[in-house]
Parts: sequence; structure tokens; C-alpha cells
Amino acid sequence: MTTKRWSIEFDNVTFGYPNQNAASLADCQSLTIDIKKWQVEENQNVFISGQSGSGKSTLLNLICGTLKPTSGTISILGQAFSELSEGKRDRFRAEHIGVVFQQFNLIPYLSVKQNIELAAYFGKGLKIAPSETIINICNQLNLPSALLQKPASQLSVGQQQRVAIARALINQPELLIVDEPTSALDTSARDSFMQLLMDSAKRYQFTLLFVSHDLSLAHYFEKHIKLADINQAWEASE
Repeated sequence: MTTKRWSIEFDNVTFGYPNQNAASLADCQSLTIDIKKWQVEENQNVFISGQSGSGKSTLLNLICGTLKPTSGTISILGQAFSELSEGKRDRFRAEHIGVVFQQFNLIPYLSVKQNIELAAYFGKGLKIAPSETIINICNQLNLPSALLQKPASQLSVGQQQRVAIARALINQPELLIVDEPTSALDTSARDSFMQLLMDSAKRYQFTLLFVSHDLSLAHYFEKHIKLADINQAWEASE
């Protein structure tokens, strides 16, 4: 019998933002996340949906390590990630986790190649990422190598998406997190992006965590989780 391996594990995790209007110390935090047990299997493709205010952004920040839980433990790829120091969490994130942000977060005045190289520098410590590696990833993402020297600000939205994925994949992450990337796209561009993303998941064999409020995208994924179903803090707020 094969033992399951988990990319993400939450064990009695809570997180609360400070409440400045609290009447007492016991009420000083407004609970946003309260997840008793949650696991994502290695190489699984998971779609997470949730209403505004349900804690989607907080959940992603906890998984990425930019927030620490108020209580409980978050393990990423078998590592007790939430218990690491801030510096070690930053290093672990750069080496093992790729993120495609909603606004892509490309540096507009840098070229496509420089944007990707920057991620390689922070992840693998490479001052200059191998050009062949960058070209191969871009080709697989249907991003012409002729664009590599072009500033990111001069690219179309679709091209910027592909650069954002290439940047996220340059360090060969075991976990890829994608945050609301299709909200500004028309139906055709959205479907093209989703197919590209799913093809990349198969090719690179990473765990994919995709967060969106657009339920029409759920059919692309092996598993659909409604955040409100696992987050007891949301249940209590209703």
C-alpha cells in the first residue's frame, strides 16, 4: 500500500487579525481562519473557491509563509513551515513554492528575461539563470524567445500571464499557487490560460492550488474545495 504524501497540511490552524476596538485582551483578535485539519495530496490539482471575506487571501498568505498562524502548525512538503524563522521561510518559499499573482507583479521596466532571472536569483542564488532553461520554459508556454529582451510593460495581458508562469516555474517548484489570474480576461483568453496552466501541471508535476471566486473554472480540477466548508471561522461569522 502506497503511503500518501502531502504538499500542504493544516493542523488546528487559527489566524486572527488584531482588533483595535476590542473590549478585552481575550477579544483582541478577530478570527479569520480556523481550520482543524486540511491536507492537499502531492501532485494534486485543487480549486479553492470562496465568497469575498471568506479568508482566501489570508489562507494563501499562511501557505506562502508571509503570515504566521496564531496557533497550530502548517506543514509544506513535509516541512513544519510555520515554525521556521522568517528568513528560513523566505528561503524555503523561494526554493519550493511558485506563485502567480492576480496582477502578475512583473517589474515593468525590466525585460522578460530579467524578470525571470530575478526569480532564479532569489530561489537558486543564480546571478544569471541559464538562457537555455529560460528559452525552453518560454517555448513550452508559447512565449516567443523574440520577446525575451522586451520590457514587461510592452507586453499584452496574455503575454504577461505567460511570463508570470515562467517566472513561477524557473525554480522548478513542487507547489504552485495561482491567485485569481483570470478576473480581467474574456472567455477565450481565460480558457486558453487555463489549458496552458493544466498542461504545465502535467509537464512539470507540481501540486497546483488555484484560488478563485469563478466557479465556472472548477471543472478543470481534480478537486474543488469551498473554503467555507473547512474554515470554521467563516461558519461562526455567518
